[in-house]
Amino acid sequence: MSLAIYYFLCIITGGAYLLLCRWYIQLEVKTRTRSCILQQASHVYLINHWGEQSLEPVRKATFAGKLSSAFPQHFDPSLPVSQIPQDILLSYLMYFEYRYFKFILDPVSGKFLPNYIWRDPKWQSVNYITSNRDSNLEISRKVTLFGSNTINIKEKSTFRLLVDEVLHPFFVFQIASIILWCLDSYYQYAICILIITTTSALATLIDTKGMLRRIRELSRFSCQVRYWRDGAWSYGRSEELVPGDLFELESGQIPIVPCDAILLVGDCIVNESMLTGESLPVSKSPATDQDICAINFEEEEPSSSSRMSRFFLFSGTEMIRVRPGITRSDHPLATRRGAVAVVVRTGFNTTKGSLVRSILFPRPNKFKFYQDSFRFIGVLAIISGLGFTSSLYFFIQLGMPWTTIMLRALDLITIVVPPALPATLAIGTSFAMSRLRQTNIFCTSPPRVNICGKINVMCFDKTGTLTQEGLDVLGIRFTSPCVSLFSPRELAMGGVTTIESEHTYPLIVCAMATCHSIKVVKGALVGDPLDLRMFDFTGWHLEEDANTQPSGFFRRRLSRTHSIGSGQSHHAAAMMVVRPSWVPDFDTVVNGSRYGGRVGSEEVFTELGVVREFEFISRLRRMSVIVRQMRYWSSMYSPGLADSATTPSSVASKDMKVFVKGAPEVMRSICISSSLPPDFDEQLRNYTHHGYRVIACAWRKLESMTWSNMMKLKRSAVECDLHFLGFIVFENKLKAGTTPVIQTLHKAKIRQVMCTGDSLLTSISVSRECGLIDPEKTVYVPRFVEGEAHEEFARIIWEDVDKSGSVLDARSTSRLQQSWAESLEIQLNNYELAITGDVFQWMLDFSNDETFERMLVKCQVFSRMSPDQKHFLVENLQHLGYCVGFCGDGTNDCGALKAADTGLSLSEAEASVAAPFTSKSSDLECVLRVIREGRAALVTSFSCFKYMALYSLIQFTTVSLLYSIGQNIEDFQFMYIDLMLIIPIAVFMGRTGPYSSIASKRPTASLVSKKVLTSLIGQVIIQATFQFFVFFWVRSQPWYYKGKADMENQTYSSFENTSVFLVSCFQYIIVAVVFTVGPPYQETIWKNVPYVTTLALLSILTTIVTICPTNWMIEQLGILVMPIQARWFILLLGALNLAVSLALEHGISPLISQMVGRFIDHISYSSDCSNGVGHGSRMTDQLLRVKVRKWKDRGKIFKVILEDFKVHSAIS
Repeated sequence: MSLAIYYFLCIITGGAYLLLCRWYIQLEVKTRTRSCILQQASHVYLINHWGEQSLEPVRKATFAGKLSSAFPQHFDPSLPVSQIPQDILLSYLMYFEYRYFKFILDPVSGKFLPNYIWRDPKWQSVNYITSNRDSNLEISRKVTLFGSNTINIKEKSTFRLLVDEVLHPFFVFQIASIILWCLDSYYQYAICILIITTTSALATLIDTKGMLRRIRELSRFSCQVRYWRDGAWSYGRSEELVPGDLFELESGQIPIVPCDAILLVGDCIVNESMLTGESLPVSKSPATDQDICAINFEEEEPSSSSRMSRFFLFSGTEMIRVRPGITRSDHPLATRRGAVAVVVRTGFNTTKGSLVRSILFPRPNKFKFYQDSFRFIGVLAIISGLGFTSSLYFFIQLGMPWTTIMLRALDLITIVVPPALPATLAIGTSFAMSRLRQTNIFCTSPPRVNICGKINVMCFDKTGTLTQEGLDVLGIRFTSPCVSLFSPRELAMGGVTTIESEHTYPLIVCAMATCHSIKVVKGALVGDPLDLRMFDFTGWHLEEDANTQPSGFFRRRLSRTHSIGSGQSHHAAAMMVVRPSWVPDFDTVVNGSRYGGRVGSEEVFTELGVVREFEFISRLRRMSVIVRQMRYWSSMYSPGLADSATTPSSVASKDMKVFVKGAPEVMRSICISSSLPPDFDEQLRNYTHHGYRVIACAWRKLESMTWSNMMKLKRSAVECDLHFLGFIVFENKLKAGTTPVIQTLHKAKIRQVMCTGDSLLTSISVSRECGLIDPEKTVYVPRFVEGEAHEEFARIIWEDVDKSGSVLDARSTSRLQQSWAESLEIQLNNYELAITGDVFQWMLDFSNDETFERMLVKCQVFSRMSPDQKHFLVENLQHLGYCVGFCGDGTNDCGALKAADTGLSLSEAEASVAAPFTSKSSDLECVLRVIREGRAALVTSFSCFKYMALYSLIQFTTVSLLYSIGQNIEDFQFMYIDLMLIIPIAVFMGRTGPYSSIASKRPTASLVSKKVLTSLIGQVIIQATFQFFVFFWVRSQPWYYKGKADMENQTYSSFENTSVFLVSCFQYIIVAVVFTVGPPYQETIWKNVPYVTTLALLSILTTIVTICPTNWMIEQLGILVMPIQARWFILLLGALNLAVSLALEHGISPLISQMVGRFIDHISYSSDCSNGVGHGSRMTDQLLRVKVRKWKDRGKIFKVILEDFKVHSAIS
């Protein structure tokens, strides 16, 4: 029955009801559907957390599998037997798709569950995964469950996109208006609006197609893979992979990881910068049985899990290097080509799919200006309805034909709600985007330009944004003698005097040259940028080929099979070889070349071979290597002698050395205390508080260690009893423009926040250096005193980072007064907060809302933040009422850039899918430029909107007055107003550029604010008053006679028409001058030369039409010639109108809005007193309470919290 009613309404309304249902989904739900249980549903009605509505069809797919295959969570072996349901057979699956999520109906829980949480409960060990493979039938069922392994964005056809644009409510209204004008023979303006509307629609279509094309290029990937099926390795396409498949990773064969996977065998190095935000190449090691058992996608997201990131491979990440883990040919998964991984998530369920989804479906734009615009248009529509009703009454009284009545009445609606309004509002934005484009700042989302004008908090990534890319070695601090930092040249030339006389080079230089994870990939050094800068600082050379067999002496000597002690043979190859760049390799020396300095009569050279490496582990915060030293020299020998195992020209050290580097606080615990300098803590503190990154180095000797014993050593036995060598000090320099930009934002009262993945102390130091944190202010940082970050009942304490002993109240984040001396600082609120990602996540998950919100308002530095945490930070700041800008590098900040009200990516590309704004320059001046342009565009949009509203209401007044006597405006008069006056003024009004500085007060974004409403209402009253006056004035003149009017033939020659038309023409120019803003958001009107020229020319032209019109003007405009005194009187009325309008806008209107505000506050205060709220308290407290309530009503929670901080400070 509901469906029949729906189709009936669509038919009798000629499709209008169908359009209404398209615009209001809830209307379609009420008339087309009825509620039912999920098992019987054909559609599901969805409302997401942003309030967006959708009606999605429920589909069925043949499955023919057991319940445990589709919903394995019910069959977890860890569950009690009583909770495990019967493993019934599912003949089909009911599901629906929403924004590329797939939700499947679970018959046990009776809910639609997302398939991205799927995990096989049988995955309990690596051995089980590698031993138990799916049959072809099970694989086909998984294809039904998950689909193909591809991120395939459904591409809408050009026709479909065009239809979507054409069926927008305002576009439909524009088309209806054009049709009405054509029926009324008003072809000129109809053609003009049609051209503007069509151009706008085509521009939007091209932008949408281009954006979708870029996103498809970002998401598409396909490659050949080698996977294990039917007990053998076979080749196929990456699209065929399903969760549970084993496949081989090979850097040459698979440049990009095709799915989310867990590494089981082998190891690899990947670049995850685009997806997880890790800008450094990341080493992946195989998962253990414990790791496999702990996987739970419902509770732990791999991209933000430090535990899972060690072995989890993300779809879309670049393979840099792969090493196989199984070399035995008898193993069923034996492969010398690469590592082995198991597929866990495919398609849109992957981390890359989540990124693409966030780009396709960003947070809806809820900017107040746009919301108020539609409300104001609704008000205009109500006014047009009243005018429509009144005109019907007048026309019926005059006995006009119904066709004429309907045509004239409908025309009144197009006058009050101007179809050109959207195009006019877009003009200012277009000029702003053009100016930004000239400075290499590109915008892909025009509505975001206006939003830039309301930014009140700007978040910055640190590395590459506030600071230069990467770290540079500032120098080295030796243990003994305690000397200053050395330059690379001094190190390279051996200019450093040390007590290590038995060593060829300073040991700390040897540590820097060997203790790293740098690899050689395609002839280039690849690894952690910090390691690369450190190694480059030494000036040494590294050798390593694809098979990890070095050239030179180590290949000739250590690659041999040596007899060691017990007679067993071991492959004694070095993993890599390093030597100073001025030292030739062994082969060159053997071939007779002579380089370097002399030692006696012979030239001695040294190579260091890394024979074992213990990789960096986050938990240990250090890495180590075991090194063997080789010395060789050129003398009187033949090349053939070099092939002998007993060449006298070379000596291999019997001892081995261990070099360790890591975090200073960790290294201290594994070094011999006597080797530590007495001022260890003082040195470390000095460097870290100046923002430097400090790495400590240490060493020890393994005396007479055999190769086999060395290979058996455990890490704990190697990294102990070390001799401290010194500090390596790195610096991350600020960009030249960082400090001036921060200072400008501070003066503009725009809060600045650092949001980075770098360490806490470094972030605080950089913040102080650039002025983001006042160096004079105390900074408090949190520390867990009970429990850990993942535990709900953990407890934190906020401590002074400078260790003064003062602390904060953990709940209110207000300072606890400890002495009278601190009270002044408390009153001045002279402190800031800095937080780490783990504490932020704990507070987000477990802290009470009040404490978390207070932290967000007070905290200036967010360090060690993952990309997801940056995203959460932006969303939570917005929840507090902030308008948030985010500036980052466009790769690891994708989520935050998309979530922010204004995301600015510093990228080489012209347009980035990660952010609405992209700057090709890395200079932070682009942030100020975007804010200035945003403020100018927002003010321009307000001016254009107010101007178009007044234009509509002025013309509505004119037409209503003439309708009352059965007349109207002539067609050519309409053309003069619309084409000669309105369009040029509206176009050039938006051309005014931004002001050179950023004011501390932001422009308003509300069309219903007291200031805007008093201005609009006042101007409407003034313009209407002058029109009413001249309308009745002209009828009282002695020379007046009643003109002839023919409504059907549209000829209206009368003094009423002439006088009201002329006055209204002046009013269109007057309100343009009145609504021009200027400083502090725009340049002065005089700098907009085309605009001033247009106003001047139109004023002169209208004056000529009024005072001395030509015969052609009189004939075309259909005006009557009045006595010269009357014409001068109308000109004087125009001048008086201008003076009164300017006085209202710049003098009277602000005073009235203030009085209205005080009156409203007084009413609220009186209401509170009458209700007994705050009875007996001071009036200032009552007014403050009223102000706080207004902030809460407007969603400005951060203002309430800031006021509360002030209250706490005053009380203290």
